[in-house]
Amino acid sequence: MLVLLVEDNRDLAASVLDFLELQGFDCDYAQRGDHALQLCQDNNYEAMILDIMMPGLDGLNLCRELRAQGKNAPIIFLTARDTLEDKLEGFDAGADDYLVKPFDLPELEARLKAISKRRTANSTSLKVADLEANLDNHEVFRNKQRIDLSPACWKLLIALMQASPRVLSRQELESVLWKDSPPDSEALKSHMYTLRKQVDKPFDKNLIHTLRGVGVALRDTSDA
Repeated sequence: MLVLLVEDNRDLAASVLDFLELQGFDCDYAQRGDHALQLCQDNNYEAMILDIMMPGLDGLNLCRELRAQGKNAPIIFLTARDTLEDKLEGFDAGADDYLVKPFDLPELEARLKAISKRRTANSTSLKVADLEANLDNHEVFRNKQRIDLSPACWKLLIALMQASPRVLSRQELESVLWKDSPPDSEALKSHMYTLRKQVDKPFDKNLIHTLRGVGVALRDTSDA
């Protein structure tokens, strides 16, 4: 999961980042709200943790701006402001959860996972650049052209879109199809070749990118 932490207390931020990365999260960090806003233009975060009192752009206005731009990643406010009015203002700005300082790091991890699961369960569509997938009816369109995928290619595409722009390793992709029992090393290559042929080959720009020795990512490189 790719997470953005926005916190102007460097010591606290370092503790949170170290803990989350040990738990397997991929993390970006911003000390200022305006810097965070720029990072959100360049990346598709799966969750965000925002302080409220920050220089440049406070967390409430950052959250409002992100929601106004259509950014729907789950947001947790992490703040010392603990009155009911503060919490209601946070939820009204578009937050999904609210954690008051001081807090336990395992609780933050649990809340991150919970809101991400709820958001994924409630989501009916995914979009990366001009590629769209409807999770309800299993339809895929690119540049408004329908793409008919096999069940295996559908599973791979959805995993890549949900992770975008993060890289998925070969082991992660194999797990999507076969859990812990992949048939052989060529089976994944065959499905990925078919997926690229359908999703990328008919169009001007590739969205599926292989990072040799690392894995595969689905991303719009024009936004990078």
